[in-house]
Amino acid sequence: MTMLVMFGIGLLILWILFKVFRWPLKVLGKLILNAVMGAITLILINIVGGFFGFTLPITAFTSLIVGLLGVPGVAIIAAWVFLL
Repeated sequence: MTMLVMFGIGLLILWILFKVFRWPLKVLGKLILNAVMGAITLILINIVGGFFGFTLPITAFTSLIVGLLGVPGVAIIAAWVFLL
């Protein structure tokens, strides 16, 4: 549940930043889509990876990376965790 709250807060912060700087809604939509797809991928990797002993940490940093980059951000975090 806290993971969803963190993603929600991240999306709210992005929305406020877009309102302040008046960026186009098209860009906001793409970032929200990236964030949602990345969050779903991160959750699925943690669910499936739990059976194999591989999970990804869900922190403010990983949420930010996933929120900005989407699914490629999850791949970067997975590679980072796997190599460390």
